[in-house]
Amino acid sequence: MREWTVAGGLLETPAGVLLVRNQRRGGLEDWTTPGGVIDADDADLIAGLTREVEEETGLRVRKWSGPLYEVRAHAPDMGWRMRCEVHLAVAFEGDVFVDDPDGIVVEATFVPPTECAALLASCVPWVGEPLAAWLRDRWEPGSGVDFRYDVFGTTRDDMRVVRARS
Repeated sequence: MREWTVAGGLLETPAGVLLVRNQRRGGLEDWTTPGGVIDADDADLIAGLTREVEEETGLRVRKWSGPLYEVRAHAPDMGWRMRCEVHLAVAFEGDVFVDDPDGIVVEATFVPPTECAALLASCVPWVGEPLAAWLRDRWEPGSGVDFRYDVFGTTRDDMRVVRARS
């Protein structure tokens, strides 16, 4: 069973929520918050998240609050388990500039909350549903909100995702 930890950053201005457009293997595209896998070289989750956000968007986060929510997804048929913490950026600076060393993020833009649902429809449920819930309910960081998913199937094409009880 492959296991990894991921972190996502929620950055918001009066213009909207920062979303990144990802170009995945096989030509698939989706929109998510910036973030990614926490590397063994990262001092901790926040250091890895800060690195990922700067790599993907050019923005330097000076202060985080959270976690805003946690997501766990388990895909026994595909042999993986993922845990993701999403944190709220309290202070950040810089200009949006995409220079993703992984070559996955190809665009970053602030999207009005009313337009996020249309873009999030392209991503997997464990990314889109929690963000949509936060945009709707706006709970405070550190509230202990979590989302759990079971993923069945062996490929993205035959994947069936079920929200599990927390």
